Amino acid sequence: MLLICVYLFRSAAEAGPHDILKLYSPKGSIINISTSLEPNSPTSCYRLEVVATDCSNEPLGVKMAGGLDLSSIEKRLQCLERKILIFDGKTPSVVFEMKKQVDSFREKLENVEHLSWLGLFKDLSEGTHKPSPFYHKRTLQKTREECERVREKFLQMSSLEVSEDVRHYLKTPTFDNWQWEDAEIMALLQVMFTDLDFMATFNIELETLQQFLFEVYKRYNNIPFHNFKHCFCVTQMMYGLIWLTDLRSKMDSINLLIMLTSAVCHDLDHTGYNNAYQINARTDLALRYNDISPLENHHCAVTFEILQRSNIFRNLSIDQYKRMREGIIKCILATDMTRHSEILNKFKSILPSFDFTNKEHKDLLMMILIKVSDISNEARPMEVAEPWLDCLLQEFFNQSDVEKLEGLPVTPFMDRDKITKPSSQIGFIRFVLLPLLIELTKLFPCLKHHIIEPVRKALEYYTEMEKALEKEQQAWAQSEIVAKSNEKDDGQDHANSK
Repeated sequence: MLLICVYLFRSAAEAGPHDILKLYSPKGSIINISTSLEPNSPTSCYRLEVVATDCSNEPLGVKMAGGLDLSSIEKRLQCLERKILIFDGKTPSVVFEMKKQVDSFREKLENVEHLSWLGLFKDLSEGTHKPSPFYHKRTLQKTREECERVREKFLQMSSLEVSEDVRHYLKTPTFDNWQWEDAEIMALLQVMFTDLDFMATFNIELETLQQFLFEVYKRYNNIPFHNFKHCFCVTQMMYGLIWLTDLRSKMDSINLLIMLTSAVCHDLDHTGYNNAYQINARTDLALRYNDISPLENHHCAVTFEILQRSNIFRNLSIDQYKRMREGIIKCILATDMTRHSEILNKFKSILPSFDFTNKEHKDLLMMILIKVSDISNEARPMEVAEPWLDCLLQEFFNQSDVEKLEGLPVTPFMDRDKITKPSSQIGFIRFVLLPLLIELTKLFPCLKHHIIEPVRKALEYYTEMEKALEKEQQAWAQSEIVAKSNEKDDGQDHANSK
């Protein structure tokens, strides 16, 4: 640990007081700086790198948050679990007992938490707002204080020059969003708009872009999955696909701007309930949009509501703006999974004769690209993708709990009593994600290595996990049979002794 401290001190001393620093392991992955780091050695050193620096040398007053958070602990635990599955073919019985106790404890916690957001622990008589649809210690919508803190940090970072290594990393599907704070994420979104040359091409003022990104940040809610970090992941994947496929040479800049902006805005003001719930519960959104893609229509409406105040398109011509609005609406509406087969089948039908000069073909490609970006977490490294699955399942389970309580049809793939982590992913990867990615790679074979191979590995991983769970269940069933048999024998022996 002394070696770590000395190395960090020397590296940090060489950086500016307001630079963004990231710590890398000897293998090159970003890690959290904490007292629990393993000691390094002269032959295997950690690397502290300045990933963004203030070229203007103006005092920015940026204070980076330190310490560990819950997500980092969960990620490490998941890594350990994977290692056990890979290297140990048999799970000891003591592990079964520990997992049983943990599951029991978790169930108790969840039951107590459910009571809180149901309102049994709070007075709901005042006001008309419903409690948040899932339990957490934060409000559904971001507080004004929370937003202002992030806004201040973001503006302080806006003059930082991101390193070339990070710029390159940002263009790859391996990018780890979990290592970046919200303010840093907003700065990276700004980098994407700048590096694609949108600022100069469409005369977008930097201040307007920054206000637009901040308004977008405010309108993503504090929910487990469809939050601001998900918005960033989808946008970052879209950004990476644009570079990996060299779309800049195949499509004009306005189409690229449509795709990136659609990715940024595609889930604005999502509250954690899907369209099936909206329709079955007859919510205001379902009534407003006549049960037709209620969420996606709402995301579009919020997008243009934000653009009325922070219009990054204000210097476009009337025809350009009309094309921009039409394209964004098409792209965001395409993320409704009930249209998945329809859009994919249309794309498959034009693939043999795909023509980049054909508007219909390009529109379909743009819809396919945002769909891929939206559901492609499994194309990322497992240590990035698996925490996202945990977040998604939490949101699913929250919805199915509400459906049961309100007497609504329960969405089968969201039912915590029927779904496991591996079962939720195996069918999705096999029948939804892989077929979509395979069709895209027919047009862009260069993507196979980047998105097909990781997804196939994820399928193998969850298949092995499901097998392990089945063995565990069989072991439990067998142990219960043995226990009951022993109880019966003990009872018989007791009766005979009398």
